[in-house]
Amino acid sequence: MVPLVTASIQGSRLSATERAALDVTIRTAEQACRAEISVFVGAASGNPRDFATSLHNTLVLPSRSILIMVDPDRRVVEIVTGGHTRERLTDDESQQAVAAMTERFAAGDLAGGLTRGIELLGELAKD
Repeated sequence: MVPLVTASIQGSRLSATERAALDVTIRTAEQACRAEISVFVGAASGNPRDFATSLHNTLVLPSRSILIMVDPDRRVVEIVTGGHTRERLTDDESQQAVAAMTERFAAGDLAGGLTRGIELLGELAKD
């Protein structure tokens, strides 16, 4: 399993420049919503939801975290939120972020889709 790093992007499908730009986007969104945001891009082992949940559970503060897991080969996006974060971010709002990301992913823009999804989650999860 590829290690997950909070406030960073894991995955080889993104260039170093794209990862650096996404790190800035993550930090900005985290400041807006006061939650930790982590992103995993890569192959999900087994059931994608279970895999995303297991990654989320390894975070330092899962109750205050949002995990975005993208498996480009399987065309799967999962968002997992912790209990505290879920009080401010509904499942419908998470689905809005998934829709925004997948629209850009379909156009071949992985970094742009992640950027928009992270921004949207930061906006929607504000207190």
